[in-house]
Amino acid sequence: MIDPSEDAPGAALRTVDVARETGYSVQQVRDLERLGVLPPAARATNGYRSYTRLHVHALRAYRGLAGAVGPVEARRLLTEMRTGTIEEAACAVSAVHVRLAREREEVLHAQRALRAVRAEADAPGFAPQDDAMTITELAGALRVRPSTLRFWEQEGLVTPDRVTSLRARRYGLAAIGAARIVAALRGAGYGVPAVREVMDTLHRPEGLEETARVLSRRLDAIAARGVALLRAGADLASIVTSAGERVTSAEDAADRA
Repeated sequence: MIDPSEDAPGAALRTVDVARETGYSVQQVRDLERLGVLPPAARATNGYRSYTRLHVHALRAYRGLAGAVGPVEARRLLTEMRTGTIEEAACAVSAVHVRLAREREEVLHAQRALRAVRAEADAPGFAPQDDAMTITELAGALRVRPSTLRFWEQEGLVTPDRVTSLRARRYGLAAIGAARIVAALRGAGYGVPAVREVMDTLHRPEGLEETARVLSRRLDAIAARGVALLRAGADLASIVTSAGERVTSAEDAADRA
């Protein structure tokens, strides 16, 4: 059994020891090493793998990163952290936090747009043609390209009004609100079919409430990803520190040469 207090990076661990400490199976540890999640293990004279505490940290960090950004992105990030400088590794972790915060803001923006759609629809004397926007104005407000709005129109996600003579697109308040919801869902990672399903609910009885539940579930999922990243924090710090120590050692060796 491994002594939890033993945290020396060079302490030799067997595959079964690493599996026991990280919750992965022995085969998963080997597979993740093959995929590059772990740096290659040293081999003893008898051919058995010999791991260190850094491998344990890497596997734990991978679990958290995979929960936050997915396994493919997690593998890429860990590789960059192991081979980059301490500044680059720290920035990579910070970028994940920023990404999650941005996704959360997009969903919150969609919730605000949804509340605005509800309030406008219920307001006395509601006039959909008031405060209409051109496609260029709306694209600028949403920070997307006009071609993106045209694509959403083709997919039936947002339906603009049109000026009869020039056939120019004009977006009334209802279309603007719908476009804001679509933009937020797309920014939060929803594919077009999923967005279409959400937008279709707006035209059904209790549709606004169902859309609100979808957005709420999305917020819950982002929160869970954030918690996974936080749980990986100490292990990520060990990897970041190790990257810095590796670069410093290499520089010192170069200075002595």
